[in-house]
Amino acid sequence: MLSARETANVGLDTYETIRDDIIFGRLMPGEKLKLDALKARYKVSISTLREMLNRLSGEGFVVAQEQRGFSVSPMSEKNLREMADLRILVESHALEMSINNGDTEWEGRIVAAHHKLHLTERQIEAGDKSIKETWKRYDWEFHQTLIHACGSSALLDVHGAIFDKYLRYQMRVNDIRGVETVQSHQELLDAALARDVGLAKLALLHHIETGVEHCLKN
Repeated sequence: MLSARETANVGLDTYETIRDDIIFGRLMPGEKLKLDALKARYKVSISTLREMLNRLSGEGFVVAQEQRGFSVSPMSEKNLREMADLRILVESHALEMSINNGDTEWEGRIVAAHHKLHLTERQIEAGDKSIKETWKRYDWEFHQTLIHACGSSALLDVHGAIFDKYLRYQMRVNDIRGVETVQSHQELLDAALARDVGLAKLALLHHIETGVEHCLKN
């Protein structure tokens, strides 16, 4: 029999796995989440699944309907634009605070995060489409590192939740923006290192808005 700590760890692992499967499109929008099938897939109890699905429902990744069970939250143009607007609002504010507060250690971390992202983007440009999920993880890491010096854990948590909902849409697109996104990430890095808040916020706005249009075209 599992201890309380082991049970909690199993629940957390299950939650993170299902969440990732939704974000990265392994569980499709609107898909019915049948408990027996999920039990076989994730190797956990029905009670653990119910708990994790209710948690994901509270976060907006799953829809829970009385008498009808659970399903993956649908996606729409309206929701994409709402997530993009929220991301611009939250990330711009956090970016300004981070640039104003960041020290040399922060600068080193954003350079390192950008380096990993840049190398992955170059691989994709060269034709390797198998690392798309790795690229998006590095993209997430770069943006989180940029705003990490904002000094507010609550703000980082809010940004992370919005970013992941926005990411669902990017992962549904087959092709990647290529040179344009490489350039916009470089502009963000350069503006942050130059401590130019205005330029950094403009670069971020352009980066997100072009990302939305790319998603809608594909």
